[in-house]
Amino acid sequence: MESTCEESTQIQQQQQQVPKIQIYPPPNSGVSPFWKEKYDREANKYWDKFYKKHQDKFFKDRHYLDKEWGTYFHGSDSKTKVILEVGCGAGNTIFPLVATYPDIFVHACDFSHRAVDLVKSHKDFNEDHVNAFVCDLTTDDLSKNVGSSSTVDIVTMIFVLSAVAPEKMSLVLQNLREVLKPNGLVLFRDYAVGDLAQERFTCKDQKISENFYVRGDGTRAFYFSQEFLASLFKENGFEAEEIGLCCKQVENRSRELVMNRRWMQAVFRYSDGNTSCIRKCGGRLDLDQEFNQARLKNGSSSMEPVDDFELDISESIAVEMFGISPAIDEIIEINLGEHNLKIKGLSREHQHTCKSTGLMLWESARLMSAVLAQNPSIVRGKKVLELGCGCTGITSMIAARSAELVVATDGDTKALNLLNQNVALNLKPACLSKLVTRKLDWGDASDLKGVKQLTLHGFDIIMGMDVTYIAECISPLFATARELISSGEDFDLDPRPALILCHVVRRVDETSILSAASQFGFKLVDRWPAGRPTNSSQNIIDPWFTNHTYEEDYQNTPLNILYFHI
Repeated sequence: MESTCEESTQIQQQQQQVPKIQIYPPPNSGVSPFWKEKYDREANKYWDKFYKKHQDKFFKDRHYLDKEWGTYFHGSDSKTKVILEVGCGAGNTIFPLVATYPDIFVHACDFSHRAVDLVKSHKDFNEDHVNAFVCDLTTDDLSKNVGSSSTVDIVTMIFVLSAVAPEKMSLVLQNLREVLKPNGLVLFRDYAVGDLAQERFTCKDQKISENFYVRGDGTRAFYFSQEFLASLFKENGFEAEEIGLCCKQVENRSRELVMNRRWMQAVFRYSDGNTSCIRKCGGRLDLDQEFNQARLKNGSSSMEPVDDFELDISESIAVEMFGISPAIDEIIEINLGEHNLKIKGLSREHQHTCKSTGLMLWESARLMSAVLAQNPSIVRGKKVLELGCGCTGITSMIAARSAELVVATDGDTKALNLLNQNVALNLKPACLSKLVTRKLDWGDASDLKGVKQLTLHGFDIIMGMDVTYIAECISPLFATARELISSGEDFDLDPRPALILCHVVRRVDETSILSAASQFGFKLVDRWPAGRPTNSSQNIIDPWFTNHTYEEDYQNTPLNILYFHI
């Protein structure tokens, strides 16, 4: 008993040395390297989701193209112009061009399969005038789809290059050079530094690199300066015929808001010896109640029709400018055999629109809830604690069907509020009475006391899903788990009290996790996937996956399960 008290005192001293910390990153820390790589690797998937959600209803047809660049499309001869529209989207550039210039032929590409399908299903799509195909401009050879090299007269790039990582933009331009005729043109329009949307991004953890940001839905946007744009094209063999900064001041008088929109507009020629000129354009728009009721204050016509004013797809701007409430939560249906859950939460697409990661459903929670659904004996009759459960709490809800008591905890009050809604929505009274939610900031004495009061001797099973990705939080995590796991007199029980962690290794390597675990008396006894053996390997986890197909569902996902005893 004396050694037990001494051990408890040592643990308390270790906890006091660890600063109180939340499990989500501090504000303005930017996008982590893990997510930077993920956004780049899966860029087409995020745009696929965008077009799945919006179809062809988001962007308006670009009827201003004739007014801005009509002389280039008309040309000085009677030959058919060949146009390449890169990043064609749902066809908002293609079909206005074909309608205005019926003799042109348009090659249209996008790296979103859904976008290309939308083009092909358009009522005006005709293979005699349009060749639509999927293409990643940074990796795929354009000439294989265009037919041959040096066949394109004009390339249109309308809010496209900004979606490409700046370090890969040169690859796009080099690809265009292969299909452009000598003296071929690139007609360019895209976001500019200082635009309202960029200013909005600076208030969130959405910065990838200088002037490069991720939107809430996972798509990305780069904001060009005139110097960067001119230098980029010049370094890749293009001369600027026109290049300028365009500005509009959007005003909603009813909300007393004035916002600046800025974009770059340019014409580049794949040739040498042309004289560059700078043209500037602008106007002031006045928005009353409806966006499409905009008009110029001086009564003149706008250079760019308001119906095509799609300079940004950030929901936060719609909220501030027009008072529109964004749909930040979605209903996620989870089918776990006999257990069907409907969870309200923030879509993972919108993870960087808020500081907390606790408003999303992570794959680690999906896996562990599937494991518990198929293996209820893991928690049957036990007292279970989940650390950092977030708003979904699906693992805790599945555990509550078999456990004696389940306590779902998180340090984020917003996540807990939504968690309570999800618990009430999905659990029947018998299970509802066994699940308790509590606020728990790891290492917070008051929060720890509140959780301790729920069970006399501590918890038999403590679980944590994706709670090991911030280095500063690892020690508080294990200190809290050590304080709340079943007390010494229960250690002879079989099975012994356990800590189960399921996660993707991100910013914290496994060696650091295991080192911190050891400092607080936790010993790794099993892992999944098996990998290298532990010092005291036991066959605990493998039976969880016997004859269950969900292992196949996660075999390509870099999830890990670590099983600890004390």
